[in-house]
Amino acid sequence: MLYGQMMQDQLTITKILQHANRFHAGSQIVSKTSDDKIHRFRYDQFYRRVCQLANALVKAGVQSDDRIGTLAWNDHRHMEIYYAASCIGAVCHTINPRLFDDQLTFIANDAADKFLFFDPQFYGKVSELKDTFESIERYIVLSDAKPEAADAQGVEVYEDLIANEAESFDWPELDEKQASALCYTSGTTGNPKGVLFSHRSTLIHALSVSGGDWLCVRQKDSILPVVPMFHANAWGIPYAALMNGAKLVLPGYALDGPNLHTMLNEEQVTLMAGVPTVWLGLLDYLNRNNLTIDSVDRMMVGGSAAPMAIIREFEEKYDVRVMHGWGMTELSPVGTLGALKSHQANLSPEDRYQIQALQGARCLV
Repeated sequence: MLYGQMMQDQLTITKILQHANRFHAGSQIVSKTSDDKIHRFRYDQFYRRVCQLANALVKAGVQSDDRIGTLAWNDHRHMEIYYAASCIGAVCHTINPRLFDDQLTFIANDAADKFLFFDPQFYGKVSELKDTFESIERYIVLSDAKPEAADAQGVEVYEDLIANEAESFDWPELDEKQASALCYTSGTTGNPKGVLFSHRSTLIHALSVSGGDWLCVRQKDSILPVVPMFHANAWGIPYAALMNGAKLVLPGYALDGPNLHTMLNEEQVTLMAGVPTVWLGLLDYLNRNNLTIDSVDRMMVGGSAAPMAIIREFEEKYDVRVMHGWGMTELSPVGTLGALKSHQANLSPEDRYQIQALQGARCLV
């Protein structure tokens, strides 16, 4: 067999991180923090903080394939863990805080998590379950201050952890087939089952969903992933955004209509993604208060079947193009996306909505 010799680089998340820093240094990541403040920084600042965290993790003894657990919403510190953990060769394990306590214990123990990073909102939950976790050695709160609880002994502060670390890092050469992230799916019988993402699957998925007939991710976009970062890696948006240099807007814990409307308008969001229940809440808030979301051009809805009423209202009243997706954790995770083809543009609105209510064509991953 004759092999081509082009492009032998390993397809790793490190490549996305380095590309974003080199070619899109001025693009922004904006997030709502746990204390309801807005945090804003550029990609190059994000990169330096990822390096600081990487140095801290290695200094703390984290080795290749170690699992780093997170119990957190969508914000900049969670993003830093996404990249630092995976790019040093460890595995970023996002845990769904909405699960039952016994499931959280099972998941953390089954994964053999070594560290647990958690938002301040989950301090009480972590305190209750701490004695049930068998492998976790260190607990780090994603904040700049320790909780004032009497039993906060043994909890470290994220900003203290990275404060004195170098802002550069010698990234290891990883195998693209190496595990990069771990998500547990409850779409199964019995206890949730762990699904390992590889660097290769993550990078190729980001390329695929960025395509023009898919999410069409562009440098000029401002993207709001309402889908949580603990839900199948937020459908790959944290990777696709950085790959293309888009502005990334992270809503934090508050996924209600007022907070989402404020972020959509103030950050001039062009693309948003989330589950139907979130969009129903946003529609209700918009309609009750006679508000607009003029900057939004398109949206992805998935996680469960989208009622045709959602598609119709966003399309007709708010001029937002709706793309209906389907996937599962094992697919990295988007599997299909329903978007109109050129020959369907002249169909009646009802016929178009019927097509958009389907999950559409396969995503090439």
